[in-house]
Amino acid sequence: MMDRTVALSIGAALLLLLTVLEMVRRRRLKEEYSLAWLATAVAIILLAGNRALLARLSTLMGIHYPPSALMVIGFGFLVLTTLHFSSLVSRLRDENKNLAQEMAILRWQVSSLTKGSSAVDRPSTRSTP
Repeated sequence: MMDRTVALSIGAALLLLLTVLEMVRRRRLKEEYSLAWLATAVAIILLAGNRALLARLSTLMGIHYPPSALMVIGFGFLVLTTLHFSSLVSRLRDENKNLAQEMAILRWQVSSLTKGSSAVDRPSTRSTP
């Protein structure tokens, strides 16, 4: 018989799995980012469903209480995810700055060209002899 903790863990992992698949289907989450979340859900299902595996993993990690090992693994995943998205945001910030600078240069060039062409297009106010 499955105890409440295992059932709750597996239920939460299945909910995560379904949520990720639905977000990918609606194109709210890219496939490349969904793989990590799907792997996390599958890992939680495996570890919560197989207490012997969780106990063995916690022993390898030097943790005496197996559910704590699951929490440490989850925390490690969150740290890695945060690091990944921080590098992504940094790269996008640099790209955004470069695009803004290029756009400012292009606006200046267009402004210079329109000022120059409007001086040529305007008839002179001098009288011709």
